[in-house]
Parts: sequence; C-alpha cells; structure tokens
Amino acid sequence: MRIIGLTGLQGAGKTEIAKVATALGIPCVRMGDIVVGEVKALGLEVNEQNVGRIATELREREGAGAIAKRCIPIIENELKMKGIVVVDGIRGMAEVEELKKVFGSDFCLVGVWANPSQRYSRVSSRKRVDDAEDYKRFREKDMRELKWGAGEALSLADHMIINDGTLEELREKAARILRRIAGNEVAGRS
Repeated sequence: MRIIGLTGLQGAGKTEIAKVATALGIPCVRMGDIVVGEVKALGLEVNEQNVGRIATELREREGAGAIAKRCIPIIENELKMKGIVVVDGIRGMAEVEELKKVFGSDFCLVGVWANPSQRYSRVSSRKRVDDAEDYKRFREKDMRELKWGAGEALSLADHMIINDGTLEELREKAARILRRIAGNEVAGRS
C-alpha cells in the first residue's frame, strides 16, 4: 500500500500533480470534495466563502483532522482496488497525523510550493467556484489555511516540488517524484 498526500497553499499545483497521478493510473481522493459535499448538503451555494466557512466549522466541531477522518474510508476503498492512492489537498499537520495514525509508514507527504504572485495568477485564471475572487480574498484564504496548519505540513513534507516554472515542467517533476515514491505500482506507465 502507498498513500501519497499532497499539501500546499491554493494555486501551488496540487491538482495538476493529481492529474499526473491519474494519467499514471493512480486514483486520487480530493479532500476538498468532502467540504463541497457538506456545503451542498446544507443547501448552500458552492463558493469560496461558504467552502471556507464550512471547512472551518467542521474543524472546530470535529477536530482539526476532521476532513482527513472523513476521507479515510474513501482512501481505504481506493487502496483495495489499486494499492496506491494520491490524497489531494491536505491542509494541516492534524490531517497528516490522522492519515499516519491509520496508514503508518505507507503514508508519505509531498509538499508543493510556489510564490504568492504565481499562485494568485493561477487562481485568478482558473476560475474554480471555490477560488477567491480577488487578491484580498486570496490572501485571506492563505491566512485561513495557514491557521489550519498548512505551513507546518508544507515545511515537514517528506518530498518537495518547487513549482516555479511552466506547467510542462511541473508535470515532469510530478511524474518523476510519483514514479520514485510509487515504484513498481506505476513503473511501466507514461
């Protein structure tokens, strides 16, 4: 079994790395889908403000590792089918600790870093419903995620990808590191 967690602030490139993993045949679990599902279940509009508020409320009500706990059954199901999974969107050390508690040394964390101006440019061009609509909201979202422990998780990652180049360069870095971590699970795939 192998669980590869991805952590980093918004726009760093986590989801692009998850796409590379999918192309290599590795299933992906997106932690944000848990929060979006909760927002929808409450009958709220899916937008950055509601997603952020509900994510914070879940952590306050159920503990800082709440979203990871909710992802564990999904991860376990994917592992039964493939023996490997990427978990996209880890936002703090409490989530890392929850995953390590269940998966132990089979879990490794990959940090994805990019500077704020690059990240804001990416976020403002991709137009996801849960993205910040302006620079002020972008910085507020960064600060919220840093309060959740995203900076600590990033700084303690087992592997680091610096995403300061082109999309193609990121994809090449991602494929190299995923192949190295996954070993025989993806050796023959391109």
